[in-house]
Amino acid sequence: MNPIATGVVGVGSLGFHHARLLQEIPEARLAGIFDIDEQRARTVASELQTRAYPSLEQLLDEAEAITIAVPTISHFDVGKVALELGCDLLIEKPITTTTAEADELIAIAADNDRIIQVGHIERFNGAVRACEPYLEDPLFVESHRLAPFAVRGTDVPVVLDLMIHDIDLILSLVRGSVADVRAVGVSVLSGRVDIANARLEFDGGAVANITASRVSIQRQRKIRFFQPSGYVSLDLQKGTGEFYRRKNDVEIEADTDGLNLGNFVEHVSLRGDGAEPLRLELQAFAHAVRREAAVPVSAQEGRMALSIALDIVEHIERHREHVFDSNPT
Repeated sequence: MNPIATGVVGVGSLGFHHARLLQEIPEARLAGIFDIDEQRARTVASELQTRAYPSLEQLLDEAEAITIAVPTISHFDVGKVALELGCDLLIEKPITTTTAEADELIAIAADNDRIIQVGHIERFNGAVRACEPYLEDPLFVESHRLAPFAVRGTDVPVVLDLMIHDIDLILSLVRGSVADVRAVGVSVLSGRVDIANARLEFDGGAVANITASRVSIQRQRKIRFFQPSGYVSLDLQKGTGEFYRRKNDVEIEADTDGLNLGNFVEHVSLRGDGAEPLRLELQAFAHAVRREAAVPVSAQEGRMALSIALDIVEHIERHREHVFDSNPT
């Protein structure tokens, strides 16, 4: 089949890489770009030797599908126009700013027989893909996603900027639905919550402890899963991980002296195939547009991650109000 003519809306730091990779993968053809910053659009178009369209509608006339990498506040408006004009969508996370907007986009997509894929890129991380065969109903999950401060993304709290990656990943890998949420957060530099911790309890019995910060000195993207069969530790930044499990044919005696874990525990090294996650995401999108495969991260899954994230934000605000009321200045 012919490559899918795909446009990119928003060519900032992330959208640029969308456009770059769409020129490289055989499943797609870069139809052009659009950005409200005309100078940025011209610069990127020149570098990638593609066309910068003067309006969104003109790009949509030439594209079968588009990827949306504009600020979150504009996801709904751009997505609505694109769906109504017959384009399939890949929307960067979070899908929208509210669940009502997400519901409306889902309805419009259904009415127009279009698909929506949400850009939760960690689903395509090599370490995640490598560990999936070893995951068996994790009962405790702990994640840390830390990054230095940058102005980009501060239009939303860190929960919607960074933590939502891990929320989606955990929802996709842990059995059950979220039954309870507890959360705290602090504004440090942006005027919005810049560091947050959330505790999710699932009706299947699992618990997830999630920390995200955009005011860290160093970057870190790590997640650990604890389950009866063993312990999985992933470094999402490196795309590597480890799985430790008890050897089936070994019994640990209560009076064992000088315990050597190597005698009782098997170590499995987890390594991805080195493929760029965004490349895999765009290839999966192209196959979904062709209706050759299911959408890997559906709009409904994106909505669920958004719903939990917004619930966390609400709990943080309640906690902040309680702290302020208890400690007036």
